[in-house]
This record gives sequence, structure tokens and C-alpha cells, in this order.
Amino acid sequence: MRLGEAFRVAVDALRANRLRSLLTMLGVIIGVAAVVILVAIGSGAKQEVEAQVEGLGSNIIFVVAGSVEFGAAPSISRLELDDVDELGRVLGNPEAVATTISSGEFVSVGSTEVFTTIAGTNENTPKVFNRPIARGEYLTSTDVDTRRRVAVLGSNVADRLFPDIEPLGRQVTIAGVRFRVIGVFEEIGSTFGVSRDDEVHIPVTAAQQLFGVERIDALAIKAPTIDDVESVKRQVLAALKEKYPDEEFSAVTQTQILGTLGDILGLLTLVLAAIAAISLLVGGVGVSNIMLVSVRERTREIGLRKALGAKRRDITLQFLIEAVLLTTIGGVIGMVIGVSFALLVDTVSPLPAVVAWWSLALAFAVSVGVGVFFGVFPARRAGRLDPVVALRTE
Repeated sequence: MRLGEAFRVAVDALRANRLRSLLTMLGVIIGVAAVVILVAIGSGAKQEVEAQVEGLGSNIIFVVAGSVEFGAAPSISRLELDDVDELGRVLGNPEAVATTISSGEFVSVGSTEVFTTIAGTNENTPKVFNRPIARGEYLTSTDVDTRRRVAVLGSNVADRLFPDIEPLGRQVTIAGVRFRVIGVFEEIGSTFGVSRDDEVHIPVTAAQQLFGVERIDALAIKAPTIDDVESVKRQVLAALKEKYPDEEFSAVTQTQILGTLGDILGLLTLVLAAIAAISLLVGGVGVSNIMLVSVRERTREIGLRKALGAKRRDITLQFLIEAVLLTTIGGVIGMVIGVSFALLVDTVSPLPAVVAWWSLALAFAVSVGVGVFFGVFPARRAGRLDPVVALRTE
């Protein structure tokens, strides 16, 4: 029997039992669609996180006390405000070093109150990070030196505290202390699920006085170019080690952050895809079961074909093609459903979804492989039937 004729016979057999064929394909359809959807969501999440990290600014090094390894206990920061000027001198660029100390506090105007993040920073923050100002101005070195009680509001905070009026020049109360609004940030969105539009920036010296501390939480340093990141990192750690010989400090680059997060999200995507692939296995078992039933129902047909000269390999090929057609058609339908649902999720929900070409190729290859793997046994069983015994079967 030629391959074309075997294919035609297999198609006719599937068309003769449309409902059974559709139900048999259902497991494969669900499995392939689930794999495509979950991989799309995982890939979208990975791209979103990468974009958020890159959106913080370019060539940035974050310096914190202690170790930033997973499972490491948090360390109390020994960094001081003087370290900002010291590192600026070491690097030859005082404007390249930003600092922060933060706390969650209530900010109020009259009876309106908002709980938000108060970040004590210096004047270099907009030069290190991408934080454009929509209205007004940012903090100055004079504000930091004199502990001036001025504040720059995130767009969400400004909208909630001053819904109908211009906030510039007005007073807000932070943890019981009044600050004058001198600027409002442009809307920038979220990073790692935390809205950056819900921040309020005040001079780091005023924040230390407000929070009753002398330390600073972390430093952010902007290297001149991406090629200078490693050398700047070594300079910073060497300078801190010289000043604090008994303390440990960590300098984390954007590349390290992206690499770690990428590995975690990539592994999570693979786990989700593996879980979804279980339904493909179940679908394959269903295909094998239905094909065995089909062999039993068509025993007389098989005997007649063999009596007319069909060889064992012809019968085996016919039933194997039927199994592969079932899973392949189911895989294509599953891919169409998966891509459509992923695009719908990306459009109407906050979850990002990016359809990866490799997930489609893998889903198609697996669906064909499932058909071959689970179709071999029923096909070989059909091919081994004795024509005399088959013709006697009622």
C-alpha cells in the first residue's frame, strides 16, 4: 500500500467516526493549549521584569550592607551619609552616587490621608535613576545640607491628596511633620509589583531626623558606561572595605539582577509547561485506548484487507497514521486556542503574555510524538492479526 493511499484510508476512517475522533483529540487539544498559554504568560512575565529592571536606569550598581544571597539574613546597614561624598571622590564624579533611606508612613492633607513609602534621598537621584519631573523641581544639595522640609510627590500621591488643585507650594503632613511640596513626578508605573507612583521623596537628612536614625539603607551608583560597571563595582567595594574592615558589603549590578530573575522565571515557566504537559500524556493514553478499541471493532476489515493482499506493515502504517493524525490535528487546534487565549489575556488583563515560537514548535513536535508513541502498540497489534482468525470474528 502506498503512503498516499494509507493516508486517504486513515482520513476516511477518522471522518467515519467524527465524534469519537473529536473526543479522542480533546486531551491533546487541552494539553497543547495549556502549554502554549502558560509558556506565554511565563515569557511575558520574564520580559516585563526585565523591562522594569532596565527602567530603573542604565549601568546602575546597588550597594547594601551584608550579603544579598537567597536565604541570607538581612543585615543592619552601617552605611553613613558621609559615604556618599567619599565614594563620589573615589569615583571622580559626586553626581554618580545616590542614596536612600525609606519607611512606610502616613501622608495627609486635611482629612485626606494616604499610606505610602517615604524615601529620603539626595539631589543625585534623578541623575542615577530615570525619574522625570512632571511639575516643579527636584531636591537640591541645599535642601539636603539644611534638612529643609520639602517633598516631591509621586503622581498617585499627588492625585489622591490634591485631586482638584495644584499641589506645588502646598503643605503635606508626613508622620506628624509638615513638608512643602516642590515637585511632582511623572507617572512611571510599577517595579516588581510595587507602584513607584506612590512614593514621596524628601531630603535624606530630613528623613534621618524624621525617622530618628543616622544610617542610610543603600547606595545606588551609576557607572559611565556598561563596560565600566565591573571596575566601578571593584572600586566601591574596595573603598568601603578600607573604611569598614570588619563589615561585609554587596554590590549588585543590573546584569546580576536580570540573570537571577531570568533564571527563576525561566525555571518557573518550565515547571508550568511540565505540569500542563501532563494533560498531553493523558491525551496520549486516550488515543492509545481508542485506537485499541478501533482495532477490535475493525477486526473483520483488517482480515479482509490481509486476505486481499495487504501486508502487516500496510495495516500497521494505516493505524499509525490514524493515531498521528488525531494528535497532530488536536495539536494544531490546541495551538490556535492557546495563541488566541494568550493574546486575549495580554489584552484584557494585567498579566503580560508573549507567545514564544519555540513553545509552538515544541507543542507541535510533542503532539506528533505522542501520536507515534501511543499509536505504535495498537498499530502493531492490528498488523499482527491473523487474517483467518480476523475473518471469523463476529
